[in-house]
Amino acid sequence: MKKWHWLILALITLATLVAEFVFLADYTKEHWWSYIPAFYILWGFVGCAGIIFISKWIGKILLQKKEDYYDAL
Repeated sequence: MKKWHWLILALITLATLVAEFVFLADYTKEHWWSYIPAFYILWGFVGCAGIIFISKWIGKILLQKKEDYYDAL
């Protein structure tokens, strides 16, 4: 990725951290994850990484064929 992509990603992450501590700090702490700073950022990252790895795994199993697939027919 280009440097400006990383810069925009860092600015978005910083903005969400600031928003979490400024705007979301007033919510009641009903759940255990409400006490973890940047939980939603980490949860989103883990979720996206999981989707990528699971889809690659499913693609290898269901979509890819061996190199000699057509020769065997």
